[in-house]
Amino acid sequence: MTEGRLRAAIAALALAGIGIAAYLTYARYSGTQIACSTGGCETVQHSRYAVVAGIPVAVLGLVGYVAILVTTFFRGATAAAVCVALAAFGLIFAAWLLVAQLALIHAICQWCVASDVVITLLSAAALMRYLLAFPRAGDAQALAGRAL
Repeated sequence: MTEGRLRAAIAALALAGIGIAAYLTYARYSGTQIACSTGGCETVQHSRYAVVAGIPVAVLGLVGYVAILVTTFFRGATAAAVCVALAAFGLIFAAWLLVAQLALIHAICQWCVASDVVITLLSAAALMRYLLAFPRAGDAQALAGRAL
């Protein structure tokens, strides 16, 4: 897969994440009840784990997805490294929040799980992009050998 295709996939996934996070942010600040088939969304959104340092987790997710989207506007190794770092942080944070839903809150938010799926796929694509930008030394030697 080419860097351009990976950047497009990452951008599409980031836009999906932005949509989810924007909806949850809107619901939080407007007081709108979240559309939820699991019955746990409101419980999760109003738990003490839904805010970090006074900032709603949905807002943090929105900022994170926008930052990842911005990296797709740039080619090269630096953008790939920033993208994979942001995605990895998001994945680790999402994993912690999933554990909190299951073990501490005892409720599941379908929107949060959807975001978990998005950040997981996004992280995989970001890692592929990073590996494409930073080929291993052995791969570079093999490529050089083919050119001869």
